[in-house]
Amino acid sequence: MALRRRQFLNLAAAAVALPAVPRMARAQVYPTRPVRIIVGYVAGGGTDIVARLIGQWLSERLGQPFIVENRAGANSNIATEAVVRAPPDGYTLFVMDSAPALNSTLYNKLTFNFIHDIAPVSGIASQPVVMVINPSLNAKTVSEFITYANANPGKVNMASGGIGNITHLSGELFKMMAGVNMVHVPYRGGGAALTDLLGGQVQVLFTGLLSAIEYIRVGRLRALAVTSATRSNALPDIPSLREFLPGYETNDWKGIGAPKDTPVEIIAKLNEGINGALADPKMRVRLADLGGTPLPGSSADFGKFIAKETEKWGKVIRAANIKPE
Repeated sequence: MALRRRQFLNLAAAAVALPAVPRMARAQVYPTRPVRIIVGYVAGGGTDIVARLIGQWLSERLGQPFIVENRAGANSNIATEAVVRAPPDGYTLFVMDSAPALNSTLYNKLTFNFIHDIAPVSGIASQPVVMVINPSLNAKTVSEFITYANANPGKVNMASGGIGNITHLSGELFKMMAGVNMVHVPYRGGGAALTDLLGGQVQVLFTGLLSAIEYIRVGRLRALAVTSATRSNALPDIPSLREFLPGYETNDWKGIGAPKDTPVEIIAKLNEGINGALADPKMRVRLADLGGTPLPGSSADFGKFIAKETEKWGKVIRAANIKPE
């Protein structure tokens, strides 16, 4: 893992050996035709929405269409492979969430190496996961939920959007740190898990804030905590899990990658454009409406962030002995 991490950080910081003038000229003219933005999920989800927001911004600033292409399936592995196999010319980008970093440990026989084969471009936003329960459950706080779960071992069903994704692993980390026994019930997507939580077929779900916030606001779901280190501005009255479990923190995040060997001057131009978006007040408000916090920085910063996330969740996956479906 240490070797892969060094490779990833080197990839984020390396410069191609080309004369300075041609490199500058190439960055100045890019893009000269439409750019594809690959998303590993169906249209309408949080990652897709963020991709379209950033794509529209870049289209307006760089003068070419940035077209979102949805490649759903295999916990985003299909989309990741499509980007890995694309020409490294800046015309295929990857708007990703935490899934590819998790998959690098979860799956043993991938045809690509995410750390090595995807060049980090820029972070976009970080979003807390929220712990929600069906209001029929007799618990109004995290402490009451832990007491209830311990008094009913094996009888609390914890839904997730699928084995090994951030909703599942947020729950597994909670189980480990709180010392509770819950039965994991994986679904093929967060929407189905949310539907069964609303119907009372399962008792608890860790899910993206965007998916649950309206149900929380109208009282159809009860939010016990957010998983970020601090409270979310979108739900300021809901505590952070860290207030009950010191050191707990999980976030779902969005960012942009490109095929390895994409010219660094093109990566730099995209990074500059994305950071410009994240500094724009209107974009910040839009991201806040989605429960997100901007994740600005250089491509090297984003590479370090991904490497850290990969290492952290690799430990959880191995400790919980999580295997893909």
